[in-house]
Amino acid sequence: MQAQAHWENQLLALAGNAPHPSTRPFFSYWAGDVALRQAYKHAEVITAEHSKSFHFASGLLPEEKRSAVRALYAFCRTVDDIVDESTDDERESRLDYWRRMIETGSFAENDLVAAAWADTLTRYHIPRHYALQLIDGVQRDLLQARYQTFDELATYCYGVASTVGLMSMYIVGFKNNDAVPYAIKLGVALQMTNILRDVGEDYRSGRLYLPREELTFYGIREQDIAEGCVTDNWRQFMKFQIERTRHLYEESWAGVKMLEREGQLAIGAASVFYQGILDDIERHDYDVFSRRASLGALGKLSRIPSLWLRVKSL
Repeated sequence: MQAQAHWENQLLALAGNAPHPSTRPFFSYWAGDVALRQAYKHAEVITAEHSKSFHFASGLLPEEKRSAVRALYAFCRTVDDIVDESTDDERESRLDYWRRMIETGSFAENDLVAAAWADTLTRYHIPRHYALQLIDGVQRDLLQARYQTFDELATYCYGVASTVGLMSMYIVGFKNNDAVPYAIKLGVALQMTNILRDVGEDYRSGRLYLPREELTFYGIREQDIAEGCVTDNWRQFMKFQIERTRHLYEESWAGVKMLEREGQLAIGAASVFYQGILDDIERHDYDVFSRRASLGALGKLSRIPSLWLRVKSL
């Protein structure tokens, strides 16, 4: 419990006092602007192509907010791709471009992702430091490929995922700053689900996010992961990881009530869909080396009725 309190306090300090917007979002009604409509359409295409879960969950939002969270996703995806796919020479200048864009609102004329994201940032009063923290979080993959403790890993999860939750909160709408710790926890849970799903794929890319301290406790060597060994030790280790992650999802649920009503189903869906990935990992005996766990369209649809009832009861 003490370790958990430590990482939570650490992440709350990173988030700072999120200013609650005193005004409603600026509605320029971009549908009347052909260029902006094209930019948002491009963001929607990127979201549909790269994350079926995010695309499905965001589809439960009203049109303006749906487009805005997809602009947020397209920004995150673009920055992530810069880190993963650019050459060393290109990477720094391209990341600096996005930092300048966030700080000044200026961007290249033909940059559709930046056009949609700049509009979303302004209209929804999103604190710019969250977007800058996300860039720093994604860039951390270039500097660190191993994590010693869960506290360390939680800080990484904050940078690449909790920041997304905090920015989404401004788009969806929230009642007061009490929602902040829950958005942080949900981000950590979502990123931990990604990490557990992608162990094999990440290792082949040279990265091992799982805390070394915990691997050692369960008697797992890096060589075991390299060989894709599903042993009893591995099963116990994964059971522990999944149990902790589910606990974070459960704790974060209270934050859904603090969101504007029209956004509760979408955020609840993101949580429920990702928990379905954990179920799939269990069903396949914790083999995250030779297959990628997922929740298909039918699996998502089957979870909507119970989710709707749970949200309705908030």
